Amino acid sequence: MVSASDRVTNPAKDPATAPARTSVWLDRRTPSRTRRTESPAGLDRNRITEASVRLLDAEGLAKFSMRRLAAELDVTAMSLYWYVDTKDDLLELALDAVYAEIAPPREDADWRERLRDLARSYRELLVRHIWISPLAGTFLNIGPNSVLFSYAVQDVIRATGLPLERQTGALSAVFQFVYGFGTVEGHFKARCDATGLTQDEYHRHAMGTIRAQPHLRKIVESSDDLMAARGGDTVEEMRERDFVFALDLLIAGIEAMCERAGAPAKQQRPGR
Repeated sequence: MVSASDRVTNPAKDPATAPARTSVWLDRRTPSRTRRTESPAGLDRNRITEASVRLLDAEGLAKFSMRRLAAELDVTAMSLYWYVDTKDDLLELALDAVYAEIAPPREDADWRERLRDLARSYRELLVRHIWISPLAGTFLNIGPNSVLFSYAVQDVIRATGLPLERQTGALSAVFQFVYGFGTVEGHFKARCDATGLTQDEYHRHAMGTIRAQPHLRKIVESSDDLMAARGGDTVEEMRERDFVFALDLLIAGIEAMCERAGAPAKQQRPGR
């Protein structure tokens, strides 16, 4: 507890006046706990971060805790506080760590292909690590790997030829779409895995259950022609067709907006 005398003699100890913590990447304050020189053998921040990612993948965000992580590493919970101050620190470190999985786009490729590469990599990341969706909106995303991804995205958007004042809107259109698409896809896949069904089995079961409800059957039947025209023999094939076409629509929109602004979109390189 913080005593009244502490507040007077050391205002930094008073939670009411202490600066709000914004990010593990910005915090340059003296650690709240003195770091011991004799830390557990082999334990460091990188190993802690890697274990955090494994736990989050295996058990999800809701079950993640310092105590559970300590058990995974076979150390005491207090040992973790030699390297981080809060659970949020660990989550922010884990979030940035997985951004390293996004490969940089090909430098010699046309901006359209580079945009497709980044969009697909981001979608796959969201599906592979479903816990990052809520964290991406919680933290500042200013870790080294996240910043590299942001630079790559901005570089591609600049290469489109869009006027400068339109570029952030184009960036939002593409990557907010991918964020939503990948988030839904990841959670649907996780739901199927939890039931022990394949995605196709789960889809058939769900649609059969809906069709059995008289008040819902008409809604499903009214979209039968739409689903038939969608194509694809599996859920994954249907979803892939939707993603590719939606991304093509966004790219076509960028090209159209360039022409409207009097700055035609940069053409593809010869031979592509």
